[in-house]
Amino acid sequence: MARKTEAAGKKREKPEPRNPLPRRDPKERARDFEEVALGFDEEAALAEARRCLQCKRPTCVEGCPVGVDIPGFILALKEKRFAEAVRVLKDRNNLPGICGRVCPQETQCEEVCVLARQGDPVAVGALERFVADWDREHGAGVLSEQGGRGAVAGGKVLPNRREREGDHRGVKVAVIGSGPGGLTAAADLARYGYRVTIFESLHAPGGVLRYGIPEFRMPREILDQEVAYVESLGVEIETDVLVGKTVTLDELREEGFEAFFVATGAGLPWFLHIPGENLAGVYSANEFLTRVNLMQAYRFPEYRTPVRVGKRTAVIGGGNTAMDSARSALRLGSEVSLLYRRTRAEMPARAEEVENALAEGVVLRELTIPVRMLGDKEGHVRAVECLRAELGEPDASGRRRPVAVEGSEFDVPVDTVIVAVSQSPNPLLPRSEPDLETRKDGRLVVNPETGETNMPGVFAGGDIANDAGTVFAAMGDGKRPARAIHEYLERKQRAASESG
Repeated sequence: MARKTEAAGKKREKPEPRNPLPRRDPKERARDFEEVALGFDEEAALAEARRCLQCKRPTCVEGCPVGVDIPGFILALKEKRFAEAVRVLKDRNNLPGICGRVCPQETQCEEVCVLARQGDPVAVGALERFVADWDREHGAGVLSEQGGRGAVAGGKVLPNRREREGDHRGVKVAVIGSGPGGLTAAADLARYGYRVTIFESLHAPGGVLRYGIPEFRMPREILDQEVAYVESLGVEIETDVLVGKTVTLDELREEGFEAFFVATGAGLPWFLHIPGENLAGVYSANEFLTRVNLMQAYRFPEYRTPVRVGKRTAVIGGGNTAMDSARSALRLGSEVSLLYRRTRAEMPARAEEVENALAEGVVLRELTIPVRMLGDKEGHVRAVECLRAELGEPDASGRRRPVAVEGSEFDVPVDTVIVAVSQSPNPLLPRSEPDLETRKDGRLVVNPETGETNMPGVFAGGDIANDAGTVFAAMGDGKRPARAIHEYLERKQRAASESG
């Protein structure tokens, strides 16, 4: 008993701190759109992998929306079995190069890492990025003997799951939207053996990954290669197709599609509904980032996309989209102020992105509530009238509610305003398919476990159904319905064979 008491009284040694992810100098990176985070080299990645305790009951996996075997891929990495690390990672995550860069691991797998109880958690996101980048450098582009492209790791072609989990090649499935949820569902369905076609309304695939996330956070080269990996599984992508307008679900059924996954995201921007929002020089974050990212306005004059950013820009909001907007405007040559009605502690944006923005020169104006936009004689915005705020009692989000201070009006001089407060689901498909049941907020009503809507064979996930909010959550919203679609089609096939 004495020995037990003594052992119980001993404190576990505090784990070694993890190595910070190297970044480019803020003054240098604030002038261009090149990637900010540089990633681990092999030595740093191996050192970080050695910090993993290889828990018998890994809580980190429970915190992962797509259920990656985190200890498994880290162990393979630690032992320098890089191809195996790729295999384990891609067994659950079809977009590791993207997730390693933009997913909030600090509130998911890393938050519940055992090491986080006493110090720094394992840098799962940085290790994921390292493995994905290693795969891209050493394995991408290898062709299978069948003439198609197989899942690639370490220069070797791995068999697609369609060769291991049955053959349903005559069954066609349509995925509507090529964002993270759509790409994930399409890849999983292709691995089950279905003929999958993604229909994308824009001229290039990627959804919010392409039009919403700036190049300095997620290079287009990475996105293009991740999309190519999904195509390598046999997925076809048709761009410039607006389902509900260009083609209807009924017309797709006539073409032989037997199931549908709707992943059209949140493309309808919110505004503040205050006077002056119709002035010239006021953008929604959605419009601004689409012009900069998808239409490459930052590469002027090579791309002559119209986007006017004046000497002084105000970005309204405190989420990741607000950070992306502010940092993009900064790189376009503007002085940028971030107007946020609470304090930095309440900001929903990733702490890393807030730190990056402030280091690059974005000015944070806390406890600031915009109430009116003021224009000049030509109808162009010249200032944002604001009230100072104090924090009151917590609201439904759990954060303290901002309360305006009466008589505290002041003006913020601006030439450009970007409103980045929130977005609603893309309404085009639900409006064109009135039989689809929707909630008051415009989202589709779905079974939370399967993603099935009220229409047989139609499933949905991501922001159109569940307010996923992050890339990784949207991916989780793609995996569950993919499995449910597989089970639905198998039941349908069994019923047809039994009746025939």
